[in-house]
Amino acid sequence: MTSSAKRGTFGVLVIGIVLGVILWGGFNWTLELTNTEQFCISCHEMKDTPYQELQETIHFSNRTGVRATCPDCHVPRQWIYKIVRKIKASNELYHHFIAKDVDTPEKFEAKRFELAKHVWRTMKETDSRECRNCHKFDSMDFDRQESRSADAHQEAIDKNLTCIDCHKGISHQLPEEYDPEKDLPGESIYYK
Repeated sequence: MTSSAKRGTFGVLVIGIVLGVILWGGFNWTLELTNTEQFCISCHEMKDTPYQELQETIHFSNRTGVRATCPDCHVPRQWIYKIVRKIKASNELYHHFIAKDVDTPEKFEAKRFELAKHVWRTMKETDSRECRNCHKFDSMDFDRQESRSADAHQEAIDKNLTCIDCHKGISHQLPEEYDPEKDLPGESIYYK
C-alpha cells in the first residue's frame, strides 16, 4: 500500500469515527430529550388528564421533596429496555397524530380502562421495574412503616408479588370500570 493510500484510508477512518460520534451523540441527545416530563406533557392529552392527576398525588408533592416525573414511572432506565419502550411508543405517536383517539377528555375517559390495563399488564410483566428504581423491598425499614404496610410488604415478598399488584391508582385515577373485588394481589383479571 502506498503512502497516499494509507493517508486516504486513515482519513476515511477518522471521518467515519467523527461521523459515528456525531450520529451516536445526536441519537442519545434525542433519546434523552424525549425522556423528559416537558416532552411528555407537550401533548395536551397527557397534560390535561394524567399530568393533572399526578399533581394531586404523593409522587408529585411530599414532605421529602422527591418527585417522580412521567419518565420515571413509564420509561425504563436501562438502555435496552428504554429503546424497546421508545419503539413501542411509536404506536402512541400514531394514535396521537393519526387516529386521534384520546385527543379530548371525553375520548381519554372512554379509553382510560383499556390504557390502564395495558400499563398494569406491562408493569406486572416487568416486575414493576420502574417502581423499583426508587422503591426496593430490601431498602425498606419495616419497623418504621405502619404495621399494616409492613405486613403487606412482607406478604408481597413471601408471595413474590410486585408493586402494581397492590398499588393501582397510586398516581392516576382508577377507571370507573375498575372493580377491586376482581383484583386480588397476584390473581388480578386485569393482567390478561
